[in-house]
Amino acid sequence: MTDLHVKRGKYQHYKGGEYHVLDLVTHSETEEKMVLYRPLYGDKQLWVRPYDMFFETIEIDGEVIERFRYLGPLD
Repeated sequence: MTDLHVKRGKYQHYKGGEYHVLDLVTHSETEEKMVLYRPLYGDKQLWVRPYDMFFETIEIDGEVIERFRYLGPLD
């Protein structure tokens, strides 16, 4: 497996929500790499999403876009 990394900071989901990416973590049973993040709205609960899914591209109305787009460091 290649070395994976994640840039910490603020990301925007393709639906508009903004999120703080905290780190890259490993699933204890499968060793799958996961992105640890929290929304910058609401209760700010921690979430994880598989690395490959977090950084995949998706097609919306014929346009290929990133699921999450890096915006920059968290202020």
